[in-house]
Amino acid sequence: MLRWARAWRLPRRGLGPSSPSFSRVPVAPSSSQGGTEPRPVPLSYRLLDGEATRPPLVFLHGLFGCKTNFNSIAKALAQQTGRRPELVERLIAVDISPVESPSSLNFPNYIAAIRAIDIPDEASLSSARKLVDEKLSCVIQSISMRQFLLTNLVEVDGRFTWRVNLDALAQHLDKILNFPPRPETYSGPALFLLGGNSQFVLPSHHPEIRRLFPRAQMQTVPNASHWVHSDCPQDFMAAVRDFLA
Repeated sequence: MLRWARAWRLPRRGLGPSSPSFSRVPVAPSSSQGGTEPRPVPLSYRLLDGEATRPPLVFLHGLFGCKTNFNSIAKALAQQTGRRPELVERLIAVDISPVESPSSLNFPNYIAAIRAIDIPDEASLSSARKLVDEKLSCVIQSISMRQFLLTNLVEVDGRFTWRVNLDALAQHLDKILNFPPRPETYSGPALFLLGGNSQFVLPSHHPEIRRLFPRAQMQTVPNASHWVHSDCPQDFMAAVRDFLA
């Protein structure tokens, strides 16, 4: 998902268009549950500078993703174009909908399969990736899905580990895949950009999308899977530019 926001208070530090920055900043407190106090959540982000007078474009990655997923797209859009509801001027949701995710996505099986893999310490990165790919192929037939999950395999202090917190994901996956009912709506412009070959947004989701986002536009990118920006980057950037213009 990405948002065109009216206000995004991050340090600009006088960076040039091709000078990314890595930092961690506190963001808005998470919602309290069970009577516990809200607490700040550290946000790891990469900043590509643009015109200080223009609203920033904010990319938010999804489940199993990280901030590097949109590197190429973000750089290209920064060159080409130069969170509360009241802060968001317009919104783009990329192949996701505000309803509970379909059970057919099999995410619990993906996590279980990943956690069951034992990688020898002496393995090289290439052999580790090959081993994981072979193990996951029994559960995940999609090559692109396996390649995406493999981006989370990293080496730390001579041992292979997973960038994502698998224990936390397994414990809270039902909450992550759910979308709680909300009576309020977002009245700003919204674009739902869908992958033509994806099953993440179903026709049965459209009524709830239009209820929550009365000004929503639906646009489908043919021949794209869930990773629209990766499968069809030019079509993705053209849709974003047209919507933000």
